[in-house]
Amino acid sequence: MPFRETLFAQNRRWAAAMTADVPDFFSRLSRAQTPAYLWIGCSDSRVPASEICGLKPGEVFVHRNIANLVHDIDVSCLSVLVYAIEILKIRWIIVCGHYGCGGVRAAMERTEVGLVDHWLKPIRTLYHHHAGELDAIADPRARLDRLCELNVLDQVVAVCRTSVVQHAWARGEPVAVHGFIYDLADGLLKDLHAAVTGPDGIEPIHRLVTERLGR
Repeated sequence: MPFRETLFAQNRRWAAAMTADVPDFFSRLSRAQTPAYLWIGCSDSRVPASEICGLKPGEVFVHRNIANLVHDIDVSCLSVLVYAIEILKIRWIIVCGHYGCGGVRAAMERTEVGLVDHWLKPIRTLYHHHAGELDAIADPRARLDRLCELNVLDQVVAVCRTSVVQHAWARGEPVAVHGFIYDLADGLLKDLHAAVTGPDGIEPIHRLVTERLGR
């Protein structure tokens, strides 16, 4: 069966299964979305946010890219943050990486992957900053997994440094940013205990004086 027919057949079975449990599921979903979480994750096809968290459509707002990076000039990611916080009123932001990440491995091993090399630069810089710890790990897989964890922690900080999040805090909104990592080997999430709930959780040099920005 050609791939299109396969996908459409699977879609029909999925939609039928959803309405078998909740007949008005799609009619309610079509009227509005009220997700509780924003998920910033890796594009890896093995790490689907809704499925691994046991959530249904409409319960998690998702932004994914290679190696779950938060670049301060990435208009797409910043736009997602704005929409999530200011329109959807989401209060929990999750940055989720995964062990064995190919993007992190490419950065660590200095593998050339074309345009993606530019995207992965922050991870190479991160390795440089933690070279003492990482170079002391003899097992390459364990070293990669530790860099995957460090990358999540770094992206949590990157989210908190954005003016979008800091303006929300200045308005008194209880936005919290968390760092999780997913293990492909057993399907389980791990909390990296990196929750940040206000500007005190980031370095003073990166705290914006929001009053000067008209907030």
